[in-house]
Amino acid sequence: MRATIIHGERDVRVEDVPDPALRTGPDATGRDAIVRVVAACVCGSDLWPYRGVRPIEEPRRIGHEFVGVIEEVGAAVRTMQPGDLVIAPFVISCGECANCRNGITTSCLHGGGWGSEGEEGFADAGQGERVRVPLADGTLVVVPGDPAPELLPSLLALSDVMPTGHHAALSGGVREGSTVAVVGDGAVGLSAVLAAKRLGASRIVAMSRHADRQRLAVAFGATDVVAQRGDEGAERLHAMFDGIGPDVVLECVGTAESMDQALRSARPGGQVGFVGVPAGGPELPIRQLFSTNVGVRGGVAPVRPYILELLPEVLDGSLDPGRVFDMEVPLEDVAEAYRAMDERRAIKVIVRP
Repeated sequence: MRATIIHGERDVRVEDVPDPALRTGPDATGRDAIVRVVAACVCGSDLWPYRGVRPIEEPRRIGHEFVGVIEEVGAAVRTMQPGDLVIAPFVISCGECANCRNGITTSCLHGGGWGSEGEEGFADAGQGERVRVPLADGTLVVVPGDPAPELLPSLLALSDVMPTGHHAALSGGVREGSTVAVVGDGAVGLSAVLAAKRLGASRIVAMSRHADRQRLAVAFGATDVVAQRGDEGAERLHAMFDGIGPDVVLECVGTAESMDQALRSARPGGQVGFVGVPAGGPELPIRQLFSTNVGVRGGVAPVRPYILELLPEVLDGSLDPGRVFDMEVPLEDVAEAYRAMDERRAIKVIVRP
């Protein structure tokens, strides 16, 4: 089969790799599933190794967001069968350990990441034709019924960006009537705008300097757009909200600059919800937090339980996060997907095997 391999900085290739198979032998648990990928995508976090921010020691599989159809299941799999359409969260989880039961599936005691070695053997990555999914019952979410093809982008968005934006909003304490600013206009930032709107925020400011992303932010519920950054951006936000700033700031980038922007933009006693994958050394200035009473909460989103919450609204059409996808390429052209996102010619790209 064909799959995406990252070899190094700005070097992504599609190559032949072994077909996945259910594990056999004394170590096999029977909890695998083989999934034929229908649609995958490139994540903003994939750009960190692509840009060389995270060096690649040796060529490896890449991709952690996909939707597919079950082809085979192991003998111990109970909640899905061949032919089921499934959403794969970006982390493998058992669904049974203490952390999974507490809703933090990203800290599963038995799971791991796509394209890495774990307790259940090597887990294929998502940007390919097929994937062996370990711990299938605890990882995959079956999509009920026969969803219309036009819902596929929104189903794919549930594998990562929409639940991650939702996690930012929940971590920031967004509720009915909150005033919110979102730092970052990538797919996660735009999803955070949509999540804040869904939770009842009364005013949402999208910090964006790109016209296409500004338009989508407004379509998702942003009431205002601020293009300024740094001191000017913080001053603009303060001026918009009684001279002190919004209740909540959602940090959706992961750099030192974006975290600094978020911390300086929130009102005293406000909250920062952060989900940007750290890259570039963001650190918390404890003295500043002590002086302003600004709280900070967030981290990697436990997507699996959020999918269960958000999926019904995608299926009934009331939630449409799939609009973050503005480009589509076949698997063989995945390198163009990376280039387009790296150059900000695309917000987020669907990859079709």
